[in-house]
Amino acid sequence: MRALYYPEYGSLTLADLLEPEPAPDGVLLQVAAAGICGSELETYRAHSPRRKPPLVMGHEFCGTVVSVGANVSGDLLHRRFVSNSVVSCGECVRCQRGNTHLCAQRQIFGMHRGGAFAQYCAVPVKCLIPWPEALPAASACLAEPLANGVHMVNLTRHLGPKTVLVIGAGPIGLMAQQAFQTMLDAEVSVAVRSPMRINAARSLGAKRAFDPRKEDPAAVGREMTSGEGFDMVIDAVGSDITKSQSIEALRPGGAAVWIGLGDEKISFSSYAVTLQERQIFGTYAATMGELQTAVDLMNAGKVDTSSWVSVFPMSDAVDAFERMLDTKGTDIKAVILPND
Repeated sequence: MRALYYPEYGSLTLADLLEPEPAPDGVLLQVAAAGICGSELETYRAHSPRRKPPLVMGHEFCGTVVSVGANVSGDLLHRRFVSNSVVSCGECVRCQRGNTHLCAQRQIFGMHRGGAFAQYCAVPVKCLIPWPEALPAASACLAEPLANGVHMVNLTRHLGPKTVLVIGAGPIGLMAQQAFQTMLDAEVSVAVRSPMRINAARSLGAKRAFDPRKEDPAAVGREMTSGEGFDMVIDAVGSDITKSQSIEALRPGGAAVWIGLGDEKISFSSYAVTLQERQIFGTYAATMGELQTAVDLMNAGKVDTSSWVSVFPMSDAVDAFERMLDTKGTDIKAVILPND
């Protein structure tokens, strides 16, 4: 099979690899579309040990079942599915309490097992959600990053946020923006440096979109909320600077949600958290129920991906990855069609 192969640190190439075999409780998907995630770009750039080559990356994908494992019904053949990125054990204490995305034995496609930047991918049946007929492949594969936004909503909905700031307008930032707008009817603003991404956030319904180098997020928050600050700030960048900004822009009693993985070691004012009773939530991945919600939102036309996603055939997969690494063009999100 043809695949976008990561043979060693600093190298990507198109390669012919052996087609994987489905496990007894799994299926083989012919991959229809796979999104390039910012986490893959960052770990490739940084030579991160989180994704050790040789490897086929790719954890945002959808496809059609072309073969089934020994314990799987043949009724699944030729059916279309979206896959979760996380393979959980279903047995550990975390899975038993419902936190399957935090499974002690979790495996991630394109990290611990073969990923979807290939014509075929072996997937456990328990990871699959039906892919609606009316949903294009280039959208369906992005249910996984949208599920991250759904998870953020579910993680914090008890706080009832009405004013939200998203720092960063990459795919996760734009998905978080749409999730909070759609699911909580929140007023969402976006801080991002790129003029093109400012326009994208505005087109998706942002109350305000601005360059944080020109306007301080904390000052904008006070201006928009009669001096209080935002109810919630989502950091979809993850740098030392943006994590500090996410706290500073909050009202007293507000909550910061950290999903970006830019910098591991950071420094911030603990007094700004303690004395103002602000909360900080870490967030990672999503449950199967949240993936289903994401698919439903997309299928109902409540979340837009068509206006900010670029699609590439497998022959241009290396170029697509390099364009996303460069971040100087007009691309916000790249989707690869492995069998095109």
